[in-house]
Amino acid sequence: MIFQSKPSLEELNKSSENTLVSHLGIVFTKLGSDSITATMPVDARTKQPLGLLHGGANVVLAETLGSIASSLTIDTSKQTCVGLEINANHLKSVRSGTVKGIAAPIHLGRSTQVWEIKIYNENESLCCISRITMAILDKK
Repeated sequence: MIFQSKPSLEELNKSSENTLVSHLGIVFTKLGSDSITATMPVDARTKQPLGLLHGGANVVLAETLGSIASSLTIDTSKQTCVGLEINANHLKSVRSGTVKGIAAPIHLGRSTQVWEIKIYNENESLCCISRITMAILDKK
């Protein structure tokens, strides 16, 4: 297991109350031994004017998953993690329903981490793939 702490899904979702995460309806649904999963509705909060899932909403889901996953791998009493870079390739449009994002590590180093986040539609088709680089900083 890569996670140093393993909060319950209830605790993860509660920690997101009154944030952009809860505003967009993102819900953590699974915390595995080396991955974390969340869903996000495709609705008025997450669509762009043409009625498609907004690419920025995909990025919010990806950054949320990568950031939370990274924070669970460190000793938060001694370190913190912050995003350095994120990218996303939007592969398929989504008009309705729910998308599911799954974050898994590519690299877990002492000072940086790289996470890959795959986002799927309800038919399990890959609609977005993202990669986030996290900086691991010692607290002063």
